[in-house]
Amino acid sequence: MAAPASFTTLDLSATWVMNKSLSDDTDEILRLQGVSWFKRRAISLSTITLYVKHYKDDAGVEHIDIDQRLTGGISGTIENRTLDWTFRDHEDHLFGPIIGRSRRVKLDEIENEYLRKGWLPDTEEHGAINSYVESDTPASQTKWIAEQIWGFEQIEGQRYYVRHVDFIGPEDEHIQARLVYDFYAGADADADADADASA
Repeated sequence: MAAPASFTTLDLSATWVMNKSLSDDTDEILRLQGVSWFKRRAISLSTITLYVKHYKDDAGVEHIDIDQRLTGGISGTIENRTLDWTFRDHEDHLFGPIIGRSRRVKLDEIENEYLRKGWLPDTEEHGAINSYVESDTPASQTKWIAEQIWGFEQIEGQRYYVRHVDFIGPEDEHIQARLVYDFYAGADADADADADASA
């Protein structure tokens, strides 16, 4: 389902479901991140749902908390993003030890053309979300970098929440991918979605 115009990068609070027919295949990225074939196979067969809470804390710092869930009994990941461009450590059950930071960024500040291009005017107006994550190499014994820009894009005449991914692997493999998400429900309907998922 296309994203309503009322949803912008200023507030992503909603439930989003990955549209696999419009998204690029990320299996090779996952392989280079050290994810096993069994888990990659399960992910490829799963429906991926993001439950997003977007808010500011008492100090006015912007946060995006994402509970990513997969069907089929595969555990998803928790993405708690603080948009202050400060590096933070995280132990991810899928990717292992990682280091990342996030911020809101104007598109003209992004040097990478793939990450910068293709967004709708409201993303240009309000800024995009910039996520930078790398492996904690001493702890994980692997090396990779994944930078993403999140915003809204028009695809086949419809408006979607989209992530552009620029990935560098252990041997300097370079992969660019686009992840596209259908709008499922507004934040007020998350409780109903949770009930449906557990039924």
